[in-house]
Amino acid sequence: MFENFDDILNVDDVTKALKIGTSQAYKLVRSGKIQAFKEGRAWKISKQALINYIMNQQ
Repeated sequence: MFENFDDILNVDDVTKALKIGTSQAYKLVRSGKIQAFKEGRAWKISKQALINYIMNQQ
């Protein structure tokens, strides 16, 4: 599904994958709608977490 993406994504990758803005991506991550974790100041999202979010939206 997202073969071109690494297994661990950043918020910029999420914006590209979902075709949304940066603010919206941060809202999804901060609200827990997309499971993520912080590494330093950066949010990290597993590819599987992004796929799970997409599957739950249908």
